[in-house]
Amino acid sequence: MVKPFTGQFTQQEALPDEAIEQAVRVMRSGRLHRYNVVGDEHSAASSLEAKYARHQGAKYCLACTSGGYAMSLALRAAGVKPGDRVLTNGFTLAPVPGAIAAVGAEPVLVEITSDLVIDLHDLEIKIDSSGSRVLLLSNMRGHLCDMEALAALCERKDVALIEDCAHTMGASWNGKLSGSFGIAGCFSTQTYKHLNSGEGGLLTSDDPEFMARAIILSGSYMLYDLHGAAPDAAYFENIKLDTPNMSGRMDNLRASILIPQLEHLNDNIARWNERYDLIAAHFVAESSIAIAHRPSAESYVGSSIQFRVPGLGNSNLRELVAMAKSLGVDLKWFGDTEPVADTSHHHSWRYVSPQDLPTTDEVLKTLFDIRIPLTFSAEDCAQIAEIIVQCVSSLSHRGAA
Repeated sequence: MVKPFTGQFTQQEALPDEAIEQAVRVMRSGRLHRYNVVGDEHSAASSLEAKYARHQGAKYCLACTSGGYAMSLALRAAGVKPGDRVLTNGFTLAPVPGAIAAVGAEPVLVEITSDLVIDLHDLEIKIDSSGSRVLLLSNMRGHLCDMEALAALCERKDVALIEDCAHTMGASWNGKLSGSFGIAGCFSTQTYKHLNSGEGGLLTSDDPEFMARAIILSGSYMLYDLHGAAPDAAYFENIKLDTPNMSGRMDNLRASILIPQLEHLNDNIARWNERYDLIAAHFVAESSIAIAHRPSAESYVGSSIQFRVPGLGNSNLRELVAMAKSLGVDLKWFGDTEPVADTSHHHSWRYVSPQDLPTTDEVLKTLFDIRIPLTFSAEDCAQIAEIIVQCVSSLSHRGAA
């Protein structure tokens, strides 16, 4: 019997010293608002935009209040109007359909595969049947579909692709970064993401008219020249008086603590993947556990791990959650009938019209998820994996008896 785990799945690492120092500098200046600058100085928010655009290889970047706001901003800037239909994965978290609902549009849910990515065959069917011209793709829990095939499908069908990269900041497909395959990439800097400012978002694009609209929508007033990665002023001339201000700016305090973290992102990705791979190796060795296949083209960020236990019935799956919890492991179960904390499924989004997703439902029924914070050591990860394997094995053998 493995001993109980005593760590905390919600405990993140402390911010780097340089992030703390920059935050103190901003607080001492009193200039927390992103446009509160003097002369030729650049605000922290502007500097973050410039640095993240370079990191992403994008022409433009906008810092805003959250990843969810970045998504709704992207939809508006892409021309989505109330009553329009927007495609998205049937398996995602509530902020994604929430962003669609925020612009008054109607989500059209697309099936996923057993590897937890959008089903391109069902996507093509839904494009044709819905008439939608926009896909808000959720790279849910860090899993990338065949991004080249997806981009080709969207181009062939004249569908604008917006990527939700909340879980794939730093991930890539055949060397091309997540967030670079469509008109926009939306990123989150919420505490449990890959950069931590408590709340925050980043929007990237290579389309100057799209980004000009997004910057005005974000609440720039006529101060768009104070952005660090914005289009030329000429792109604002035809839209600045016709585009509403929907204030959602990032402040300098949050930007100041993100800039130093960005410098450590690639190192942290390697650390996450070491932990992910260790846990995954334990799961692969247990025949009752199934995990998603990771294609060779995908470079992932293993800040969480998902697994399924297809052989267990509903009562045993619920018991698995309880058994693991009694041993200190907090499992998120996507097959639960009621949403728990931040875990939900499409049946609990009652603001979305009910839609038939039999394959997705079958996958979610036995799907579990755990965070892998960098505060966990390799020994912690091995212990967590052993607890889960032990619980699954016990329930599986009981069912087979």
